[in-house]
Amino acid sequence: MKIKNIIWAGLAMVLAAMPAHAENILRWSSQGDALTFDPHAQNEGPTFTHNLQVYEALVGRGADLTIEPGLAISWEALEPTLWEFQLREGVSFHNGSPFTAQDAIFSIRRAQHPASNYLQFVVDITEITAVDDFTLHIETAAAVPLLPDQLSSILIMSKAWAEEHEVTAVQDFSAGEENYAVRNTNGTGPFVLELREPDIRTVMVRNPNWWGLEAEDAHNVDRIVFTPIGNDATRVAALLSGELDLLIDPPLQDLRRIESASGLGLSEVAQIRTIFFGLNQWAPELSSSNIRGRNPFADVRVRRAIYQALQIEAIQSRIMRGRAQPAGMIIAPGINGYAAELDTRLPQDQEAALALMVEAGYGDGFSVTLDCPNNRYVNDESICQATVAMLSRIGITVNLDAQPKSLHFPKLEERETDFYLLGWTPTTIDSGDVIDYLLISEGSWNAGGYSNADLDALAPQIASELDVEERNRLIRQVWDIALEDVAYIPLHHQVLTWARRETVDIPITSNNIPQFRWAHIEE
Repeated sequence: MKIKNIIWAGLAMVLAAMPAHAENILRWSSQGDALTFDPHAQNEGPTFTHNLQVYEALVGRGADLTIEPGLAISWEALEPTLWEFQLREGVSFHNGSPFTAQDAIFSIRRAQHPASNYLQFVVDITEITAVDDFTLHIETAAAVPLLPDQLSSILIMSKAWAEEHEVTAVQDFSAGEENYAVRNTNGTGPFVLELREPDIRTVMVRNPNWWGLEAEDAHNVDRIVFTPIGNDATRVAALLSGELDLLIDPPLQDLRRIESASGLGLSEVAQIRTIFFGLNQWAPELSSSNIRGRNPFADVRVRRAIYQALQIEAIQSRIMRGRAQPAGMIIAPGINGYAAELDTRLPQDQEAALALMVEAGYGDGFSVTLDCPNNRYVNDESICQATVAMLSRIGITVNLDAQPKSLHFPKLEERETDFYLLGWTPTTIDSGDVIDYLLISEGSWNAGGYSNADLDALAPQIASELDVEERNRLIRQVWDIALEDVAYIPLHHQVLTWARRETVDIPITSNNIPQFRWAHIEE
């Protein structure tokens, strides 16, 4: 009898130590990892995706990408240059400290740091005042009608935590700087960073004190395990074997195989990302070319020749397997300022391209290096390899340098590239994002140094114009200029596909940023 009692007592202790239900673990993967967990250091999709699970902004975005309350419950423009934000009360950071207006002020000011990759979203903010702990006034140098949209990208840190760990300044990513915020976090979001092993594994656990847990669509995930897997075959094998629950970039060649597998399914949506080439137009000569004393890419005829030499239908059908829409603009349908009549490519015409090369004085061709990521966009390296062959037919010898995005993007930020592949998703769902980052002379992602004085003069007008029709008229002028100049060479708008286990329910979003706060695992 005593032995039985001991057994039952031991069993009771084991049961008491067990969770009330089996732990809901969501295991996911993509080909590349986040670059950093400093929330203001890199405006890059996968990096923002990871940070968004841990940190939150004043303004959030729904599954349809419309803005919605986040750490601010409401906002209004009291004057054209003065906004009031009412903040959410009762919110705590992961370390238990309360969220107040001082944390919002600190985070916005931090995002204005020169090393911040989000500077252009907050560059017009001149004053930020805490009326009280939960009321914020933001003043701008001129009217900024899209300020709430722009603040949806500015993630909020704890001021006290940042001061304690000496991370009040943003990590200088391009210089390879490390700071405490690169691998450690303290946000208000639905998940807490538990383990960070760059390029190996990142683990997040449920935040039991998250303010959004009472919502009807709140997640039921206890643990998220992210494993970056660069090899396509290995990534698919892990999904098919049950080691993974979600892939946000399944290889196109394996989609039918995944869809036919038991217990797996695909979600698909037109993505608001456009893939394009940029060219160094500012340097007196290209550092990677055999042409000395002049820059072929500074001549619009050469840029147009490259454009017309590309066989976009071959890229669409053979490399993208039909899951891409040929682009004439570097913004996709769904972005404010998109115009279908402008989204028509120049005709593919090798003879015309050769004639343009001769006319520009490069009939004998030239050599150049193409910088390409190999773990960022769908079939990015394959697109670049095809481009090498296509441009050889008009006399351009392209030397391909394909590298992981952690090496590729710093080249672009420092303008240490002559020819490069890039993809862009406008965070504000508006042309203004592309204008500020890619088209104005000083745009932080304008790695090719494209410059047009008339376009530069239009940019501040667009940023401050309150009349929607007039603003869109100005945006149209910008696109007319940029397309005439062949500022960039558009390739295609991506079609987004996620592969998931049928027991996992998460809405697919056209910006390719999964928000696990909505994820549900069938128990």
